[in-house]
Amino acid sequence: MQGLRSLACILCLWLPWLQCEEPASTLPEQVHLSYPGDPASMTVTWTTFGQADSLVEFGPDPGTAFTRRARGRATKFVDGGKLHRTMYIHRVTLNDLLPGHRYAYRCGSPKGWSRAFRFQAVLNGSDWSPRFAVFGDMGEENPQSLPRLLHDTEIGLFDMILHVGDFAYNLDTNNARVGDAFMRKIEPVAAVLPYMTCPGNHESKYNFSNYRARFTMPGDTESLWYSWDVGPAHIVSFSTEVYFFLKYGKHLVAEQFQWLETDLQEASRPERRKERPWIITMGHRPMYCSNNDLDDCTRHESIIRRGLHPHQYGLEDLFYKYGVDLEFWAHEHSYERLWPVYNYKVYNGSAEAPYTNPGAPVHIITGSAGCREQLDPFVPEPREWSAVRVEDYGYTRMQIFNRTHLWLEQVSDDQDGKVVDRIWLIKERHGPQAWH
Repeated sequence: MQGLRSLACILCLWLPWLQCEEPASTLPEQVHLSYPGDPASMTVTWTTFGQADSLVEFGPDPGTAFTRRARGRATKFVDGGKLHRTMYIHRVTLNDLLPGHRYAYRCGSPKGWSRAFRFQAVLNGSDWSPRFAVFGDMGEENPQSLPRLLHDTEIGLFDMILHVGDFAYNLDTNNARVGDAFMRKIEPVAAVLPYMTCPGNHESKYNFSNYRARFTMPGDTESLWYSWDVGPAHIVSFSTEVYFFLKYGKHLVAEQFQWLETDLQEASRPERRKERPWIITMGHRPMYCSNNDLDDCTRHESIIRRGLHPHQYGLEDLFYKYGVDLEFWAHEHSYERLWPVYNYKVYNGSAEAPYTNPGAPVHIITGSAGCREQLDPFVPEPREWSAVRVEDYGYTRMQIFNRTHLWLEQVSDDQDGKVVDRIWLIKERHGPQAWH
């Protein structure tokens, strides 16, 4: 009988469509890291289904023992589905880390501990070359790129993950069991690298509550918008969804826009820009795209680009004003690289080197990590601002080499990891003065 109960528990964990009542387990699961913006810190987040303390034991790696302990807090989260499933989201921030050093850790409590994980604390300062995996739209079902991302993580190719919206499809589905299954699947990546996020349209259910509960990003806006510095870059994550889910309050559009302007203004101060010249944004729905659907980015007066009627809170003019260098998007289940573009006009650096000293921001749409909705086709003829289009499953790698050189490449999972697009973005000047 005990064996049958154990089998039932395993099936409930890994087959999220089963209607199962979980035991109130205090064993940690869904472990993931996030970077709070301080190289001496790292935040660990995990889930239990029963009440327990929030503890992390950690120490140098390699090492023979966990020599330190940090305590955090747990938040009770009740899913909005009909079963009102309850879970406890635990958050612990590790402090006084040595930047660039490796650590081993486990999380939990005397009621149950996770297995040991390892991570490297983020390097300090701006004179190093951070490496990222960038993608959006990855589901619990059909996560085509996840095995290759895991391999890249295991061999040490990345310092950080940027997930540009849309998780699990959906975090709330089947009374949030699909969200649980997705978080378990990404744990081998997310528990060893800071997993930085922004909300997409598939997170909207119950006022984005599953997204806001599960992820722990910097700042006090429940992960909806925030920013952080890493190496020679300032990265800004924001919500495109506030423009489309106005039932949650138009005031959020104005609030985020004001926050964005304040943040970009601060990041653009000459002394700040001298230290961290690159400004990179990540938001889910693009301003431009050439996909064959009726999404916002296919419209000439895109809401994200131009704002709410009558042209309030548009993001293209704001990002251009403060000299944003690179803009990551997802939502379209494909990869598209744009020429440097502003207001539908292409501003290549030159015919021979379009991405050397370009006269406008560069846009990358990378939403093909894999989900149940498959890939999105393109219109037959590319737009004049569209440089490269790839209809394969895959993800983007980025390395910010220094203050002037940034490398981007697109990996095709359909073509066994082949790099199907690559560019150097080279900027000898940053900020709005670079446009002239």
